[in-house]
Amino acid sequence: MTIMSMNRRTVLGAGLAGISVLAMPGILRAQDKSLKVGVYGGYFKDSFDKNIFPEFTKATGIAVESIAEPTGEAWLVQLSQAARAGQAPADVSMMSQVAMLKGQANELWAPLDLDKIKNSSNLLDRFINKYPDGRVAGIGAVSWYITLVTNTDVYKEPPTSWAALWDPANKDKLGLLALVSNSFLLDVTAKTYFDGPEILDAEEGILKVFDKLAEVKPNVRLWYRDEAQFEQALKSGEIPMGQYYHDVTGLAAADGNPVRSTFPKEGGIQDAGSWALSSASKKSEEAHIFIDYMCQPAIQATLARKVGTSPTVKRDSMDLTAEEFAAVSSDIDPVIPRFAMYQTRADWLNQKWTEMIAG
Repeated sequence: MTIMSMNRRTVLGAGLAGISVLAMPGILRAQDKSLKVGVYGGYFKDSFDKNIFPEFTKATGIAVESIAEPTGEAWLVQLSQAARAGQAPADVSMMSQVAMLKGQANELWAPLDLDKIKNSSNLLDRFINKYPDGRVAGIGAVSWYITLVTNTDVYKEPPTSWAALWDPANKDKLGLLALVSNSFLLDVTAKTYFDGPEILDAEEGILKVFDKLAEVKPNVRLWYRDEAQFEQALKSGEIPMGQYYHDVTGLAAADGNPVRSTFPKEGGIQDAGSWALSSASKKSEEAHIFIDYMCQPAIQATLARKVGTSPTVKRDSMDLTAEEFAAVSSDIDPVIPRFAMYQTRADWLNQKWTEMIAG
């Protein structure tokens, strides 16, 4: 398993700036000063346990019990079932964007009060999740990019556009993610060939995008579910081009492998995890303090350096060097997936994907 194959997809140097305990809303009783926080397992959780949670406890006096979230949507199911019984396996959890929307449909997330999360003013607008009526359902925790990756022995010059996926010169050379809901290739196709995501508003437009995307099929050697399988094939040059995670590719390149990650002119695909508070949690006050702490630019910069995640706050609010920022992010306007589409049209999209693309 690669260092960042951490089930975050579906998908943290020195000098943490703690927030003043004097700024904490209210006074917490000693026996209440704890919080259960769900984060993606493996390397990701280990990094939070080492680099983030102890400093948070030091700054606030709130102990953190970290919970390793299971893969896929299993955690959403567990949270939903527990909430119906009035229980919270974790008070705050890092949730994918589609899981956020599914949880909203069941009122699973307790609304958050931005007046108690002053540091949310540092966030980019797209990282505040809202219910249809405007209540805040979640706050951007971390984000990450899927980019266009190549083997540098095979491709001496980096590609400049996602259109390279369609280039006949790349026949049988591509590795692409296997699912409609994690490859986000519909969004890439819409931005590359149809001037943006509006074409994805209706089924007729989505089918046009599917038709264009189907033209990549002769170029695809592997539709991959196992990240490590594609990573090895990319390193060896067996499958010298494809889509992959920017941070993982950077780590592989830093280890001396002949690979590069490129942000195409249309932008990398940006996905994110959001902090959400279970409606069954009794720790709303502690949760607001935690989320406020995590929205600090200094903490987001630490996450970038230590975990390789892309910040959810404005770039100019952090002290990341140009090199540190480039290692995890880009100033190019990203491809933002239509997460709601993948939720509301899930069955139909999966059917068409199987019929037309990866079946």
